[in-house]
Amino acid sequence: MVDRTFVPVIDLFAGPGGLGEGFSAFAEPSGGRPFRIAISIEMEMWAHQTLELRSFFRQFSPGKAPLEYYDHLRGELTRAELFSRFREEAHAARKEAWKAELGVVNDRDVDRRIRDALGNAGTWILCGGPPCQVFSVVGRVRNGGIAEDDRRVYLYLEYLRILSVHEPPIFIMENVKGLLSSQVKGNEIFDQMLDDLRYPAKVIRGAQRAGARYTLHSLALKPTEYYLDGEPHLKPTDFVIKCENYGIPQSRHRVIILGVREDLTLQDIPTLEAQDKPVFVSEVLKGLPRLRSGLTRSKDGKAEWRAAIQQILDAPFMHSRRNGDEGHLRETIVQTVLGLRDMHADRGGEFIRHKIDCEYNPDWYLDHAIEGVCNHTSRLHMPTDLHRYLFAACFAKIHKRSPELKDFPSELHPDHCSGPQKLDSF
Repeated sequence: MVDRTFVPVIDLFAGPGGLGEGFSAFAEPSGGRPFRIAISIEMEMWAHQTLELRSFFRQFSPGKAPLEYYDHLRGELTRAELFSRFREEAHAARKEAWKAELGVVNDRDVDRRIRDALGNAGTWILCGGPPCQVFSVVGRVRNGGIAEDDRRVYLYLEYLRILSVHEPPIFIMENVKGLLSSQVKGNEIFDQMLDDLRYPAKVIRGAQRAGARYTLHSLALKPTEYYLDGEPHLKPTDFVIKCENYGIPQSRHRVIILGVREDLTLQDIPTLEAQDKPVFVSEVLKGLPRLRSGLTRSKDGKAEWRAAIQQILDAPFMHSRRNGDEGHLRETIVQTVLGLRDMHADRGGEFIRHKIDCEYNPDWYLDHAIEGVCNHTSRLHMPTDLHRYLFAACFAKIHKRSPELKDFPSELHPDHCSGPQKLDSF
């Protein structure tokens, strides 16, 4: 049975559930939570397992998750054991989180599951972001551009199909900023997407068949800033959300489109409220247990790691003859290395018992019932990469920005064929 007291949310290409989690976590001033995930669809195994576990957690009222759930997070209870003790909640979680690949699984099965999840709900939300690797700047560089036969380019058509068939009152579509500069055969992908999203039925079912139309809105601008003669006029960049402007301790830029079905009249389109100053990541992370990185291609241990760090003092780039800021940078590196000599941190683990603290919005980030921190573990690095990372960290500390290619000493450039041409020494 669909709970009529909640607004159902259908989450496509859900990943580990970031968009859906935002809806689920939203609380009114009274404490009520008006949104609930009805179904989330994701193909990747690990992301799906996260969706399923979070769905299990949400089957319980806020603050009422069982102790066994936290035993599982600490690695003291398997998922099978947890789900066997709470069969009803586990069944609901499995039903909500569907492991399936849109575009491969039968459309009729997708539509049936969505209809079953919605019941007779007239008010609901569709959200999701079609796979974005092909649109990202890094992805395009890695793949040598966008191939017109790359099926990931057209997975948004699966999103359009569901829009055209189920005609939700409101939809949210998210993607990477690189989408704005993506082309196929010289055509701007984003401009075409906007046209398609305004009238999805025309794309999916043909111009001869009627279907819902949508007005598109930005979450960063008030309608009064882009409505002219009763019509929205938005530039592609108007859809870019810069997370650091809204209290998120990360410079993460995403394209987010709000679509509203044209038969609906909204008195006011809600927009995000920018904050006066950014939140630094240190305000969130400084309460975590300290970790050291690991070593690859050699024996890894605390002593070996400290020795690898110590070698930086004798590295060739540290003995170039420079003055001014470079001399200050060299001294900063020396002092940093000396400060790490007595560091006894280890590499962490899937769970660490620790009294966690957080300076910024602790209710967002902390659940003290866990009694520690999960997934807090470091990666393995080559010693030469440790040199590069230490240089970059010290450079940023002094110059208040990350180093560019021209800022790195030539001795720190990679030797492989895709590496840059050598620049002047440090």
